[in-house]
Amino acid sequence: MEESVVLLDDQGRDIGTMSKRLVHHRDTPLHLAFSCYVFDAERNLLVTRRAGHKTTWPGVWTNSCCGHPAPSEPITESVRRRLRDELGLSPAAEITLVLPRFRYRAVMPDGTVENELCPVLATVVDGTPVPDPDEVGEWAWVPWPKFAADVQDGTRDVSPWCRQQVPQLAALGPDPLAWPAAPSWELPPAAVWE
Repeated sequence: MEESVVLLDDQGRDIGTMSKRLVHHRDTPLHLAFSCYVFDAERNLLVTRRAGHKTTWPGVWTNSCCGHPAPSEPITESVRRRLRDELGLSPAAEITLVLPRFRYRAVMPDGTVENELCPVLATVVDGTPVPDPDEVGEWAWVPWPKFAADVQDGTRDVSPWCRQQVPQLAALGPDPLAWPAAPSWELPPAAVWE
């Protein structure tokens, strides 16, 4: 079954859908996505390297998991689906909404554009990732303070969305397992929480 993404207006309202396969190009419309930061009990972040054949930012290191909620799919269910399908993992704790209104636009060297309202979530897992090689080329556990510092001082190259998210996440406090949950009503109107 072909995946669809939810298209948005500037206020984050649903204005239709488009095939995920067709949405990313030089004039990518604003659409709904998510980023998830996955930690273990020792506060190490799971970082992943995007598979080399992905349409956007192939081979680039980034946060644990990203995806697009299907139309009417609660964002927490979308996170669970992508964690399972992409990384072979299940959350061992609650999925916490931490940056409900993150938005970014980035242009690849070939002109392909990412243009997303992309709420950021965090969760904890136990177990070892078993990634889908079509999605993930490599993975590693990295202590959160080291990762955050290296991204912010430029010594670790990551995806453009991760580069913008990390300073906002670091501002929530040094312990990622204690980041405050944002209220779900701050999500874009098109995002379904439960």
